[in-house]
Amino acid sequence: MPGSIEDRLRRIEDTLAIQQLPIRYAMAVDERDLDAWVDLFIPDVQVGRGLTGRAALREAIASMTRQFYRSIHQIVGHRIDLVDAENATGSVYCRTEHEVGDEWIVMAIRYDDTYRKVDGQWYFTRRKERHWYAADVTQRPQAVDFEGWAVAGRPNLPKSQAWNDFWASGDATSVTSSPVDRE
Repeated sequence: MPGSIEDRLRRIEDTLAIQQLPIRYAMAVDERDLDAWVDLFIPDVQVGRGLTGRAALREAIASMTRQFYRSIHQIVGHRIDLVDAENATGSVYCRTEHEVGDEWIVMAIRYDDTYRKVDGQWYFTRRKERHWYAADVTQRPQAVDFEGWAVAGRPNLPKSQAWNDFWASGDATSVTSSPVDRE
């Protein structure tokens, strides 16, 4: 870790501050605390096409969270890359469970995040949810083609070039009945 002691201390403090964002996000979602949720994002957050700001984000997430009753977001890992003193990127692994009627939907998710420091405070700039599967707890993900909850959409992991290169040189049929499409 090159640099002065002050630079090193700043990077440590920034990393610790950024690490708080995903757990605060998870708690806000699970508690349906929409104000706490939107306050984790930069004030001019982009929401969809043409909409910006926390009020627009609040409106978007209010309707989204009515699609499930209870939820639990379990943060299981977080990688952070500090770009400079005001910008960072990261990836957060998460296991999420949602009560949807009589179903208990389990999802394995990776959030790909961008962060920005504004007036000394770190915020999300963007969160991109990517998941491997969504399935009722009584189902194997393969049994529902990894798409057991329409709200979650089509799974979009794994798709890295490393993943494709690894499996391109071998036969996966002995270890899976549901190989992913290579793109």
